[in-house]
Amino acid sequence: MSRKLQTHEVTIEDIRQLMGASTPHFALQLRNRIAKLIADLPPEHPARVEGEREIKRLEQLGLAGEVRGDHLADGEHPLPSVNLAAARGEA
Repeated sequence: MSRKLQTHEVTIEDIRQLMGASTPHFALQLRNRIAKLIADLPPEHPARVEGEREIKRLEQLGLAGEVRGDHLADGEHPLPSVNLAAARGEA
């Protein structure tokens, strides 16, 4: 199977448009799309450099998930765990 010839010059903006949808759920799929997009670009191409940087970030996001902050803010209390049996009235 031959690869379709690209007629569009890949840009940093192309990479950024793909990254706009990055969430842990889609991170690895986006990583693959970016890898495919930049595969034929030379190592020094700006879009390849940006793409490789984003691939690393997506791999971390996809494998570790998204973490927002590492501690509670002043006056903030942790949420209690959900007891499913109690929530269903089975406890």
